[in-house]
Amino acid sequence: MKTISALREPLKQTALVDWGSPPTMIEGHSTTRGALLHKGPDGQSECGFWECTPGTWACEVTRDEFCHFLEGEAVYTSDSGETTEITPDTVAFFPAGWSGQCRVLKTVKKVYMIR
Repeated sequence: MKTISALREPLKQTALVDWGSPPTMIEGHSTTRGALLHKGPDGQSECGFWECTPGTWACEVTRDEFCHFLEGEAVYTSDSGETTEITPDTVAFFPAGWSGQCRVLKTVKKVYMIR
């Protein structure tokens, strides 16, 4: 029988796992941590809660990702120069193949689904 995974009140979570720093840091020293709700066979899908402290890094999206940003501020700038500002209660879809830079201005917290 399959079970349902749930994370109640994600913004109040304190027992998050340290996921390290983005490997492509450009400026600052962002750190990430989170809670994984599900990881599919061979890592083909994943969902959970993620938080990241301020900094800037190169970003390359390898699989489609849907996010609901709950807190924080960030700016994503594509390699072509298009910018997307992230503020609390922003919902975003990052298509596989998107690349650019992520600049976190205030610690970001989001729930996400990667496929």
